Amino acid sequence: MSPELATYGPVTCLNVTGLGEPGGGEHLSAIGALYAVAAQMGGPAGPLEGLWWVEDDRPGLEVPRELWRWHLLLPLAGPPEPGVVERAREAARPSGAAVDRVRVATFTEGECVELVHVGAFSEEYRSLAVMEKFMAERGLVVNGPHHEVYLTPFDAPEPRTVLRQPVRAAGGTT
Repeated sequence: MSPELATYGPVTCLNVTGLGEPGGGEHLSAIGALYAVAAQMGGPAGPLEGLWWVEDDRPGLEVPRELWRWHLLLPLAGPPEPGVVERAREAARPSGAAVDRVRVATFTEGECVELVHVGAFSEEYRSLAVMEKFMAERGLVVNGPHHEVYLTPFDAPEPRTVLRQPVRAAGGTT
């Protein structure tokens, strides 16, 4: 698939922030907590998403995966009414999930470059290179964390993932 430009306004999500490799204990614990709380709220409005970044001068894919930082997100239909998330946490507590880590977050990405990557997560670097070329050809630079939307389960034989990168014009301000 080819990259496209898209604009995203405010989105409200359940959020867990963490550090560590995808599929590692911390990551899986966060996913469990999100789904446990979301189930008590009637389920998420969209698929699992992740914002990824590193606090390192090296390019992200050169940093050891155990140092990757992330926000895992489950989109909601809109901002929840006061007390709804707290009640959902309490109702989900018997599951044993780390429900106290679940927060509500609203964020706006604005203009983004995105494409659908089909295949192994270990091959995403190929799609990211296509996105970087697309950005360079249009004078765009990174303007926020790398964003992934997981369209299929992690263990699907041919996973499908939307790769999204917030961007701005080179030389511009945020």
